Amino acid sequence: MSLFISQDSIEQSEQQKYRAITLNNFRKLPQISNLSEKEKNAIDVVGRVLPFKTNNYVVNELIDWKNVPNDPIFTLTFPQEEMLQEAHFAKIAALLEKDASAKEIQEKANEIRLTLNPHPAGQLEHNVPEINEVSLEGMQHKYQETVLFFPSNGQTCHAYCTFCFRWPQFVGMDDLKFAAKQTQELTTYVEQHSEVTDILVTGGDPLVMKTSRLQGYIDPILASTQNNVSTIRIGTKALGYWPYRFTTDDDAEDLLGLFKKITESGRHLSIMAHFNHPAELSTPAVAEAIEKIQMTGAQIRTQSPLMRNINDKASVWSDMWRTQVQLGLIPYYMF
Repeated sequence: MSLFISQDSIEQSEQQKYRAITLNNFRKLPQISNLSEKEKNAIDVVGRVLPFKTNNYVVNELIDWKNVPNDPIFTLTFPQEEMLQEAHFAKIAALLEKDASAKEIQEKANEIRLTLNPHPAGQLEHNVPEINEVSLEGMQHKYQETVLFFPSNGQTCHAYCTFCFRWPQFVGMDDLKFAAKQTQELTTYVEQHSEVTDILVTGGDPLVMKTSRLQGYIDPILASTQNNVSTIRIGTKALGYWPYRFTTDDDAEDLLGLFKKITESGRHLSIMAHFNHPAELSTPAVAEAIEKIQMTGAQIRTQSPLMRNINDKASVWSDMWRTQVQLGLIPYYMF
């Protein structure tokens, strides 16, 4: 047995360490040389208003840099000029051009954000449940049998999608943020409402949390003597953007153990996986992650919106659904 670690092993280990790519460092990517200066500046401008974060897996494994800026995964994760109104874009661009202070840029960005319908359909105020006439922040009870739960520690993602309507969760404006901080409130509310059979843990992405945090929300539900909750759903983009969450992250085994604990309690666990393009299903890492999740007894259901320049062709959906079925996934939701 060799005492030396191969270069391939070192490179693979580095590949599986999460590294965020944001406005602060995207220009350091070697692949960015494929973009024109105008395209780089557009990322910088739009990223001051709408959240921008990707990671080393998306950049190195999913994006076809020979096809940038037309590559669908690039379009899905890197800001483009068309995401802002022309006047808004011009205002931020002018501030950057004159080297304005961070405070001035932030104030203008916040002003623009408030015009962008940050909470469509009144989601910040409507359908918020109460206990003893006290509103439960970070929860929604819109449908009779289902409660949505937004844990505060899960209000970010491994990478941000350019289409995301929950962008207010990520831009640092606390008045726009929708998040729960108390773990007991969820259990108490559900125990008081026997009609609730389903809990959807969502975000952001709850699987950015350490397993111990997630378990702190789940365990009281499993321990409840009411037993009205039969289904737990977890909405996540981790399979598409960071499949190592289930394979090599330092608490990956703990996470899979939690999944198994849920299914062994007799409850149905459904991982609501966001896949927007077949490229996200093409790597060995995602295939391994899917297999590990399925071994816990959880089901993986898939969903995606229909998006121009990303998946707006029937052939893309056909390819994506066929691949999902081959992998044992359940195509669930197209919107």
